[in-house]
Amino acid sequence: MESAGEYSRMENGGDSKKSATGKESWNNGIRTAQNMSTSLLRKKSDPLLVSKVRFQMLRQLLANLQEVILGTKLAVLFPAIPLAIAADFYEFGRHWIFALSLLGLMPLAERVSFLTEQIAYYTGPTVGGLLNATCGNATELIIALFALYQSKIHVLKYSLLGSILSNLLLVLGSSLLCGGLANLKKEQRYDRKQADVNSLLLLLGLLCHMLPLMFRYAATPGVLVAESTLQLSRASSLVMLVAYIGYIIFQLKTHRQIFDAQEDEGEEEEKAVMGFWSGFSWLVGMTLVIALLSEYVVGTIEAASESWGISISFISIILIPIVGNAAEHAGAIIFAFKNKLDISLGVALGSATQISMFAVPLCVVVGWIMSVQMDLDFNLLETACLALTILVVAFTLQDGTSHYMKGIVLCLCYAAIAACFFVHKIPAPLEQINLNVRLKPSFESSV
Repeated sequence: MESAGEYSRMENGGDSKKSATGKESWNNGIRTAQNMSTSLLRKKSDPLLVSKVRFQMLRQLLANLQEVILGTKLAVLFPAIPLAIAADFYEFGRHWIFALSLLGLMPLAERVSFLTEQIAYYTGPTVGGLLNATCGNATELIIALFALYQSKIHVLKYSLLGSILSNLLLVLGSSLLCGGLANLKKEQRYDRKQADVNSLLLLLGLLCHMLPLMFRYAATPGVLVAESTLQLSRASSLVMLVAYIGYIIFQLKTHRQIFDAQEDEGEEEEKAVMGFWSGFSWLVGMTLVIALLSEYVVGTIEAASESWGISISFISIILIPIVGNAAEHAGAIIFAFKNKLDISLGVALGSATQISMFAVPLCVVVGWIMSVQMDLDFNLLETACLALTILVVAFTLQDGTSHYMKGIVLCLCYAAIAACFFVHKIPAPLEQINLNVRLKPSFESSV
């Protein structure tokens, strides 16, 4: 009976040595906490389903299809994808399109992580780690880019801010709470070095977020500062991207032992279950489907807000980030149950750092190229929530130990912020008009 691993060797021209070399390079390199968290939601497929197929090419296709579609515990949510497409085609209620698209994004986000890991078996630790660092928050980034393309700057800022808050408060808080309750008689400890590096980067990102806001409030009354704020945001974004590149080099090359997620010696070593080109093709296909559903989400968010009576800020900051990273979040909590806090912290802090230092400045730079007025001024309320969140998390992680009370405090902080944005009902059209009015004088003066 042939296994899925044998199909991957057939795809690579029967060169099993190539696959083994790639696997060895990846395992000897860095395997990120994000990969290990999502792997808990995977399940082994049954080779009996494809073993009786006569033609080799068809058997290989069915084996890959089985691994990608049925190899996750979230497979029950895949039907939401065609339902969302059908709802858009037959012009059902737009709030239904929004809900079905969100549900469809959950298994897709987990599958992207699985496929990047499969590709990493053949590319080695450096390229594989870079690929995982780039695709770790692909869902949030694609949603943000579609919001930028449609000039829905408020949705873009809210969704990225919500992803940071969700990782730092909800994911980390739930992990510390569940881990503390499950290990009441054990002292939970973690390596502070990784937390310190991520905290420093988050503080640098916070500084770059606060500068445009402080610049706007410090300006002399009557002086137009919109253009200067935009230029300052673009300069700060370049600084953040340089810092993120340094972080990638630090993580993958010079100090990768700090970020290496250690596995138990008794655990079975994972192997590649599909070939490089199969994994790459599936990754491209999954990304295109995510792009389609993200377009649905961005295009129907106002209709969902009006139909459900929930503010756009609450949907963007609370609902979208929770759904987009549900698989990764669940894995972090499971590892906390197993008293593996280093992995849980790597998921929460790593994702928050990636959004803050990569996704946000990238959207500013892309907006610069597209002539879209995207800046780092997230307004006073949003920036204050971000600043207090980073400070609370930094104080929580300063001693290298954990207990359930720390998790309770972080979860309650998230609940308080969620309540704040639940009542923060600013209609999107009015907010967009205010943004355009603020930017229009500077544009006319430059002309």
